[in-house]
Amino acid sequence: MARRLPAKAPILSGYRFVRPLGTGGFADVYLFEQDMPRRSVAVKVLLSEVIDADVLRMFNAEADVMARLSSHPSILTVYQASISADGRPYLVMEHCPTSLTNRYRREQIPVPEVLQVGVRIGGALETAHRTGVLHRDIKPSNILVTAFGAPVLSDFGIAASLGSSGKDVVAMSVPWSSPEVIEERVIGSVAAEVWSLGATIYTLLAGRSPFEVAGSGMNGRDQLAARIRRAKYVATGRSDVPAQLEALLEKSLALDPRKRQSSAAELAYEFQLVQHALGVPHTPLEIAEDQWASKFTGDEFDDALSRGPVRSTVSYPSKRRKKTVTLSNTKAPSPDDATESDGGPRSISLRAAITGGAIIAVLVAGIAVALVLILGGA
Repeated sequence: MARRLPAKAPILSGYRFVRPLGTGGFADVYLFEQDMPRRSVAVKVLLSEVIDADVLRMFNAEADVMARLSSHPSILTVYQASISADGRPYLVMEHCPTSLTNRYRREQIPVPEVLQVGVRIGGALETAHRTGVLHRDIKPSNILVTAFGAPVLSDFGIAASLGSSGKDVVAMSVPWSSPEVIEERVIGSVAAEVWSLGATIYTLLAGRSPFEVAGSGMNGRDQLAARIRRAKYVATGRSDVPAQLEALLEKSLALDPRKRQSSAAELAYEFQLVQHALGVPHTPLEIAEDQWASKFTGDEFDDALSRGPVRSTVSYPSKRRKKTVTLSNTKAPSPDDATESDGGPRSISLRAAITGGAIIAVLVAGIAVALVLILGGA
């Protein structure tokens, strides 16, 4: 099936359209240049045909949480979320020049680099899970690479939001979806995310998704889904992939969710153990502290949902003449404030100002008299 053309880019105040970057099932991504501060940004815009009141409310909730999650060094940074003049919700994000979309098909990615990706993305996922957020679409194309060569996880929230409104996004990326998601027994879980991360790392190593087979016409959606349901593990086929790494990937792709690693953090830690065995530098496992993660609960989604769709608000300086504030319009003093009548700080300050002013006036008058006498004597 031919990919559709991107919709017309929205007109955004403070941004200049450059070119389209990509299309998806629910959104288009464009490259814009921000006027102030000057920088290139990626703008993801929801398609007008999928927008309804539920989608707008869910967009609010996901944008709020995404903004907080993007403080993680391995999660794509979000700068702004709003609604364009033509009614399309959009996210303004960090622009990453490359991704892992097809690199694994063009070249053999070194094992140490793949392990680094596994640890970093594992830490990002664990942080999201501790805040109650599931990604639901982990795959190579959603791992972008910053200008400094660091992998970051993108596309939090959009697909999940649309799924919550009843759209069909279950198993939308079949090659990296778990059996329970393929069979629609769940729409997302930590165990399903462990599977998807394991499948993604397998893909980067093997140059193909875990259940692809050689041959034209052998890897259609239904054919892949049937193999995933059986979950029969096949080794990556690379001689430089250690047995320890093959074993942990096989565990992450277990048919029974209970036999997989219990969390993204556990899977990332096992990647670190392989790094240790290979004698390569350990990649830091960056996970938000529990105190930070505990601040974000499901209530945040409820709050965002209850406030309705966001609307773009731009403040302009008022041209009205300011009213003169009289004593009758001033705020009544609180019990803790000292007033002029009680001899407190305000009364003392006022008396000091008056006394000081009188002293200065007397000194100035004295100097003037002295000058007159001197000049008269002369």
